Amino acid sequence: MDVLISANVAYVLLVAGFMLAVLAMFAPGTGFLELGALFMLILAGYLTTNLQINYWALGVLILGVFPFLLALRRSRQWIYLLISILALLIGSIFLFRQPNGLPAIDPALAVVVSITSGSIMWYIGRKVIEASEQRPSIDPNQMIGMIGVTRTPVNPDGSVYVDGEIWTAHSDSPIPVGSKVRIISRAGLVLEVETIKNQPATQA
Repeated sequence: MDVLISANVAYVLLVAGFMLAVLAMFAPGTGFLELGALFMLILAGYLTTNLQINYWALGVLILGVFPFLLALRRSRQWIYLLISILALLIGSIFLFRQPNGLPAIDPALAVVVSITSGSIMWYIGRKVIEASEQRPSIDPNQMIGMIGVTRTPVNPDGSVYVDGEIWTAHSDSPIPVGSKVRIISRAGLVLEVETIKNQPATQA
């Protein structure tokens, strides 16, 4: 019974930690997502030290990444997403085994987690790809000197709202969320910002 409990808890923590790590890459600068992912992955790793792993199931999980990437690029080809979720489901159920050789992951739990996590990651991935393929509506060079408001803490990276759009921002000095900032330069599509005081964000 202890093996079953540990395996299911470790499985949920692994999936949750991986999803938080991916979300942290999409929303840099908060720190909470990174810490949450690190904590869950460390705890999951500790729980798996006493569990027996089916490495063939781990291989199925890894192979499932490839149809998932195809599903992201070809959003109307649902078969790739279904194959990816199926691989995630099979790999999840058989990832850990009991001393008697039977799977240690509850199949019902694996079904719920696989479908939920696969669908969420596909949705987030599609949104990121769509955003990256869209050209900015304004020339970044014209933004220098404009005023914006931070949407996340900038330490050293974060997000800032300028002229109706969200941009990635960088600052050598920590800037809290909700602060008024001025764009002083840019590197690619990353805006270098500085804090301003007592000035209305008329262009944000």
